[in-house]
Amino acid sequence: MTADARQIQTISLLDEPLRRRLYEYVRDRRDAVGRDEAAGACGISRSLAAFHLDRLVEGGLLSVEYRRLTGRTGRGAGRPAKLYRPSGRRFRVTLPETRYALAGRVLADAVEERRTEESAQDAVSRVASRAGQDLGGQLRREARSTRAAPLTVAKRALQHLGFEPMRIGGRVVLRNCPFHDLVQAHPTLVCAMNRALLLGILEGLGTEGLTAGPWNEPGYCCVEVRPA
Repeated sequence: MTADARQIQTISLLDEPLRRRLYEYVRDRRDAVGRDEAAGACGISRSLAAFHLDRLVEGGLLSVEYRRLTGRTGRGAGRPAKLYRPSGRRFRVTLPETRYALAGRVLADAVEERRTEESAQDAVSRVASRAGQDLGGQLRREARSTRAAPLTVAKRALQHLGFEPMRIGGRVVLRNCPFHDLVQAHPTLVCAMNRALLLGILEGLGTEGLTAGPWNEPGYCCVEVRPA
């Protein structure tokens, strides 16, 4: 499951009206909220409030803390209450999936690491290649099987990264560019970064015999994966 798919699954928890009311109530409060308070505010039973609040915790939308509301301590003070507050996680979903955070890291590192007499495009390509090797190596370690054909391995990895790959004969073209908005403003630089990133991913995956080359077809990413 991709990161965006997981976020969609989490955000879908709020499609239930009562659960969304509870979430909004907790978000509007300055302090952590207990089950009794949330139940009273929404006009429902404590057990129903607890069920929905815990579902929001499981989804990462709320976090939990335990505290005695009476302020008493020691024996006889009773058990700490389970309290809820917003988790602090941020959610941003785009369809198709984008990778602007990855592009930002590559571009920032390229600025910091740019060598004397090195062009901006060369610096970005060098850093993108390294980032791609790291990503490819990570995906290779996470893969359930490395016995598949190299082109199949590459297609699965690119799908995981949000490129929407489509196999056409002996090559893979990409129906989505995760850096689409950046390409519109800086096509030469970002397309060079994209190709270097894909070459690094292929190297990290260990998919010998494949390379990433230019693909100029309207509506597709500027790079394709093909036999070397």
